[in-house]
Amino acid sequence: MGAGHDHGHAHSHAPAGGTATSAYVGRLRVALSITLTVMVVEIVGGVVADSLALVADAAHMATDGLGLGMALLAIHFANRPPTGNRTFGYARAEILAALANCLLLLVVGGYVLYEAIQRFVTPADTEGGLTIVFGAIGLVANMVSLTLLMRGQKESLNVRGAFLEVAADALGSFAVIVSAVVILTTGWQAADPIASLVIGLMIVPRTFKLLRETLDVLLESAPKDVDMTEVRTHILALDGVEDVHDLHAWTITSGMPVLSAHVVVRSDVLSAIGHEKMLHELQNCLGDHFDVEHCTFQLEPVGHAEHEAHLCH
Repeated sequence: MGAGHDHGHAHSHAPAGGTATSAYVGRLRVALSITLTVMVVEIVGGVVADSLALVADAAHMATDGLGLGMALLAIHFANRPPTGNRTFGYARAEILAALANCLLLLVVGGYVLYEAIQRFVTPADTEGGLTIVFGAIGLVANMVSLTLLMRGQKESLNVRGAFLEVAADALGSFAVIVSAVVILTTGWQAADPIASLVIGLMIVPRTFKLLRETLDVLLESAPKDVDMTEVRTHILALDGVEDVHDLHAWTITSGMPVLSAHVVVRSDVLSAIGHEKMLHELQNCLGDHFDVEHCTFQLEPVGHAEHEAHLCH
């Protein structure tokens, strides 16, 4: 405790099991196995049936496989213990993996859209019957993977990225089947590139949404479910609290929000209840209203903020 001011910390650490994604390692592995298997099947089907929609869906499957692989690799790094230099360990590796997934999805979405336009210029003779068979295989496999990842996507950006990729694939497989039925019943070959356009247009908007959420974490924006004005109001409502400054909240990785604040408390209140009780009251105040895993508070007497400002200059 430094001379002239009082300070203290209150912590609530993340679960010992690791980051929010850690609980879904097994499901991610199963989804990865399904994805890679169906990717190979759809590539073969796309070549045999001369279906761009199937090839486009297989390409998207390839990015899904890479994304799932990166998610698993990120979990491995994220669960490594903190070090002296990396005090939060490698937890943010999950967010970097989510960012890489976004960039891959944008590239694949652009490629699919380009190839679809080329098919309008140079039509191909797509085999509708075979396309239906391979598209149905892809749809069933994607539905299984979606079921595995449904719960995890609500808790982890990394899993959500994988979930959105598989969801887009499921819709893509459905579009492939519809286009194949149209070709089989009417002979209209343009249905195949149209389905490819639909797949591409499904990929891009979802990717931008995930990219925005990922960048919010990297830019250390306040967690979306934490209203900083309300946090300040709750802290100031505690007896003896005169002011709060240097209030920050950010997210290390999915499921690991962090908050820090300098809280100005009247000296007579600190003398009466003690630092420990004051810290408990602050922790309980936030714990009752906000889901913040790790809080750090510095308790200061009135006037200490001006002293800090002087030291900074």
